[in-house]
Amino acid sequence: MEKVEEGGLYITKKNGSRARFDLNKIRKSLSYYTHGYEKDINVDQIVNQIKLEVYEGMTTKEIKKALVMTVRALIEQDPAYSYIASRMVLSQVNEDLLKDKLDYTRIDAQYRECFTAGILKGVERGIFDERMKAFDLKRLAAALVPKRDELFMYLGTQTVYERYLVRDAEGDGNIIENFQGFWMRIAMGVALAEKELDRTTRAIEFYEAMSTLRFTPSSPTLFHAGTKHPQLSSCYLNTVGDSLENIFKVYADNAQLSKWAGGIGTNWTSVRASGSLVKKSGIKSNGIIPFLKVANDVTVAINRSGRRRGATCAYLENWHFDVEEFLELRKNTGDERRRTHDMDTALWISDLFMKRVREDGEWTLFSPDEVPELTETYGSTFENYYTRYEARAKEGKMKIVKHMKARDLWRKMVTMLYETGHPWITFKDPSNIRSPQDHVGVVHNSNLCTEITLNNSEEETAVCNLGSLNFQRLMINGKFDVDAVASTTRTAMRMLDNVIDVNFYPTIEAKRSNFRHRPVGLGLMGFHDALYMMNINFDSDEAVKFADESMELISYQAIIDSSDLARERGAYETFKGSKWDRGIFPVDTLTLLERERGMTIEGTTKQGRLDWTPVKEAVKLYVMRNSNCMAMAPTATISNIVGSVPTIEPIYKNIYVKANMNGDFIIINPYLVNDLKALNLWDFEMIGLLKYHDGSVRDIPSIPADLKDKYKEVFQIDPSWLIKSAAARGKWVDQSQSLNIYFAGTSGRELANIYEYA
Repeated sequence: MEKVEEGGLYITKKNGSRARFDLNKIRKSLSYYTHGYEKDINVDQIVNQIKLEVYEGMTTKEIKKALVMTVRALIEQDPAYSYIASRMVLSQVNEDLLKDKLDYTRIDAQYRECFTAGILKGVERGIFDERMKAFDLKRLAAALVPKRDELFMYLGTQTVYERYLVRDAEGDGNIIENFQGFWMRIAMGVALAEKELDRTTRAIEFYEAMSTLRFTPSSPTLFHAGTKHPQLSSCYLNTVGDSLENIFKVYADNAQLSKWAGGIGTNWTSVRASGSLVKKSGIKSNGIIPFLKVANDVTVAINRSGRRRGATCAYLENWHFDVEEFLELRKNTGDERRRTHDMDTALWISDLFMKRVREDGEWTLFSPDEVPELTETYGSTFENYYTRYEARAKEGKMKIVKHMKARDLWRKMVTMLYETGHPWITFKDPSNIRSPQDHVGVVHNSNLCTEITLNNSEEETAVCNLGSLNFQRLMINGKFDVDAVASTTRTAMRMLDNVIDVNFYPTIEAKRSNFRHRPVGLGLMGFHDALYMMNINFDSDEAVKFADESMELISYQAIIDSSDLARERGAYETFKGSKWDRGIFPVDTLTLLERERGMTIEGTTKQGRLDWTPVKEAVKLYVMRNSNCMAMAPTATISNIVGSVPTIEPIYKNIYVKANMNGDFIIINPYLVNDLKALNLWDFEMIGLLKYHDGSVRDIPSIPADLKDKYKEVFQIDPSWLIKSAAARGKWVDQSQSLNIYFAGTSGRELANIYEYA
């Protein structure tokens, strides 16, 4: 510290020479990074910390890293520090790309030159598709808006820098694209599905939607668009057949799907139960549990695109004889050979089971080889087969059977959910009854995140291509911008449809399914951001109303856009006979669900605000390009990138440390900070109180009651409000929603009540 003050400390420059450390240069550098945020940033505090960090012989690169680490540690004081740290990372990107040629007097021109050079280098190195260099690169470079780098906060910038920017892996390992080049590369990769003469124009359209953070495709698209192996799809859903050959084929398929960054949901219900006879070998089966252990280890072995660990979810219907052991797969005690700590599990539950729970009735477990119809039916048809098999079991005509109270099994399910978070609760009948594709198969399971509900079988692996609208960037002056939603949805639907055609498919079953049905899943994120901007509390009827009205608008637009694409490009192959073909839209399926259940769905209206006549007429006239249009994905990583609250959920905490594979990041609620600043309540004492109360404002006396209500954290909001909003939104959605239940209680009965309410 004294040597720094006295000017006697020497550092090592980039070229290896020594130079006297100069605090004035640090201040000058900081003045560049803090421009526009001067009133929120304490430069002296940063400089004083750097004095403590610097040491004799320290390199300039290490000093820059120390600056970033110092600023990121101050994010808790003000969100402005997040933008400053982001600028520092972006500066490093320029240095990585330009090295000694970096000239800040012509940085915009150099930025564009880097984009063009990166595309050409990527093609030359065999990273990018050859067709990428056929775009009008000069026009695309001119369309870049470098200023949009300023939209990123630190977590987003660091995440993109570490995990998403394309690198020359076989060369020096350095990045070959900057941030706006990243968006444009994705736009180009998706635009490869367009006619050659239109590609550059469409790429600019796609770039505009993404670079303004209004729409973001899912991570696989961000990773691989424009590359030689463009696996752009998010989710794969498959079914395991009851044979050793098919079981091991699915292991191999899942390994390939994971390798290219896909998340997987696998239906294991058809595999015979333990104790059932394997006729060819004359021995009794060990059931599904040993096979699931192998599936778990396949998941662990595969690193998705080198950027994520493998991720798989095993689904089982809860009439399967092995269900009780399935419930315990995620327990931390017991035989490790019968545990799957690295794989998610989910139950696929019929309405009949929930009726039996409500009535305190009996439930019967079977082996699927004796009841083959149960996996292929749902609703009243499933109930008829199930009761028929129950009668046969009581007559002693079934070999593998177990009778129990439905409530006893339900209690075990809820207990395991409380202890381990698994298996997830997912509902078979509404997923099938409401499916537009009920004419060509059965929805046997959902995906890794439970928002995809697509038909699958041994012959077809369902694929979904995801992207999300960012409500945070679709708000203008505290209002939801209807025109921006419409134009962004139109672009998003075109991009998602293009993904199907440019996609690299790791298995033939995936390709077959995706080209036959062409499903996409347009979702949303930043729902709570929008509520903050409108000054609406999450746990309010106004929030439920906004969920309803905003989703109706998106649904209206997405469906008419798919029909418009069909007019241009043709219908999806299995349109004939679908609900779309029969004039049945998502909101109409609530009536079908009520009819199957024999009960009214309370608390959800079946009407909307918009006139749907033009949409129905368009579909009747031009049909549909996509079998499915919407799904609410969790958006965990892409929300980090764009700086919004993930998906349809409330904010986790007002201040917390988020840990991921890129390190630890301080997250602070910028809306809370702004509101407290307006009341002159934001100071070091308030920061201390917020940290002391672990982010909660509930017990801080100086904060007004209205702000305490507005800034409730997720565990302080009754889960029923999340369910109400999901139900209001869900009636417009043709797939499903990934909905977490945040439960802070200790009562199993309370947790059961939440799921029964859902």
